[in-house]
Amino acid sequence: MENMDNLVLIGMPSSGKSTAGVLLAKRIGYGFIDCDLIIQGEEGKKLSEIIEDKGVDGFIGIEERVNAGIMATHCVIATGGSVVYSDRAMRHLKEIGTVVYLELGPEEVERRIPSLAKRGVVMRGNVKDVKGLHEERKPLYEKYADLTVSCDGKNIDETVEAIASAAGFEL
Repeated sequence: MENMDNLVLIGMPSSGKSTAGVLLAKRIGYGFIDCDLIIQGEEGKKLSEIIEDKGVDGFIGIEERVNAGIMATHCVIATGGSVVYSDRAMRHLKEIGTVVYLELGPEEVERRIPSLAKRGVVMRGNVKDVKGLHEERKPLYEKYADLTVSCDGKNIDETVEAIASAAGFEL
């Protein structure tokens, strides 16, 4: 399967995958897919409720199935922050697009979202806070990323421009 010119956004919760993703899609004339919204639609529940009902592993299984099944062309795809726990899903996403890691430090994540639990964030094992989550996920984001865009200190428009520029789009 060839790269279908998609841009796949990965990164910590609140890094701008959904918000910047939809604005980027409009600016470059691409479609937009929000994987978390697909999961919520299929399950008929909010992410936090799915995690509560099915547990972390159950949620990760659903997330893997949804992400590994995406077929799209010329789309910006916003993934959930925990998609990197699935090698199968990430291999598929790399096959259909360029994976862009929206890098955000733990301090900025904490500033943007006061409550991870209410947000429906997957916390595995001994991970209890943003710092632990960042330490666990950062190596995975870096492993799968084709491009990395630093989002610390950037507003949403600056984030959109940085992603477009990194991916070779003129805005």
